[in-house]
Amino acid sequence: MELNHEEPGIGERIARLRARRKLTQEGLAERAGLCVDIVRKLEQGVRRTARLTTLNALARALDVETSVLVGQPTTFEVRSEGEQPSVLALRQAVSPVSDLLGDDPDPEDPPGIAALQASLRSTERIRREGRMADIGALLPQLIRDAKAVARASSGSEAAAAYSVLAEAYQVAATTLAALGKEDAAFTALERAMAAAAQGDDPHLETVGFSSLAWVLTKQGRLADAERVALRTADRIEPGFRSAPVELSLWGILLLRAATAAVRLDRKDAVRELLAMAGAAAARIGTDRLDYATPFGPTNVGVAKVNFLVEMAEGAEALRTARTVPELHTLPPTWRARFHVDRALAFADLHKDDGAVGALLTAERTAPEWMRYHSTSCRLVADLRDRERRRTSPLTELADRLDLGG
Repeated sequence: MELNHEEPGIGERIARLRARRKLTQEGLAERAGLCVDIVRKLEQGVRRTARLTTLNALARALDVETSVLVGQPTTFEVRSEGEQPSVLALRQAVSPVSDLLGDDPDPEDPPGIAALQASLRSTERIRREGRMADIGALLPQLIRDAKAVARASSGSEAAAAYSVLAEAYQVAATTLAALGKEDAAFTALERAMAAAAQGDDPHLETVGFSSLAWVLTKQGRLADAERVALRTADRIEPGFRSAPVELSLWGILLLRAATAAVRLDRKDAVRELLAMAGAAAARIGTDRLDYATPFGPTNVGVAKVNFLVEMAEGAEALRTARTVPELHTLPPTWRARFHVDRALAFADLHKDDGAVGALLTAERTAPEWMRYHSTSCRLVADLRDRERRRTSPLTELADRLDLGG
């Protein structure tokens, strides 16, 4: 007899959690502020998903994170064969067949704009922490919700919905690029730019070009990435009275251009761009987190370490790393990347113990991010290959990253 190992669906998870909390379907619906028919149909499997605003309300009522309801794919590894479930869901959200065939009737009314914006904010923490499975599970529904609100609204509400949609597409693009799906990321960015043009946030187009520069860099289109970043930076160059957010976005574009330049081995351009970004960061005074991307003195310091590592100046990178201020203010994924850069610098100097220590710090900082970050995995594999011990903190880390023997 073959056992069924199929993952439970949303309805089964809701039913289990509801029973554990000794709630009736009516009691859960009342606590969540929802119609009991929604709870009933989800638990019965009549409906397999719901709007993110509905899932958020149910999660709050059940005292769990929304990702617990939608579940985390068990095969999200970037090294696995085929298409991962969350990647497939993101592809379907970015390029749905319904765009060609027409939409099926939606059983739920679109959420209000305030609820939609709250749903976007609810994804921010998991994005900062690099929880890729959760992002891949929640973002498709946010995209569908934002499209529904935009279609059903007019005037200022429609513009606000298009801004949420633009930002959701941008997050999809950066997530797909991080998972090595750069072509799908490019499509997501095209959708983001189209939505931003109908939105009410004048900065979203700039954010889109910044993300485009990063995706182009991931594709190896370095000259294109540098050109996109510099042309956008020239267009928005801030003045003496510019708001901090404008300085921040300009500085991020300069760092995007420098990332491409360092890989083109244009060291003088890198230093010039870094100096300009540093001046903008000094004017801001402290790191900001605009559109989920930090900028300020700390992130400029982190970027400088990365560029020095890219230029094979490991000793200087490690000296600079010790001077980076207020590292704790950065999101976990940024801090983890910084520690990976330290590990690379140590490894280049054949100081493997230092490299392992830095990698373990990176893993403690953002464990799920480490599992899909290809540079980290390659470095762990390289260090393990030149280590003689059969059991060590490094081999244990390789096992946790599922790198095999």
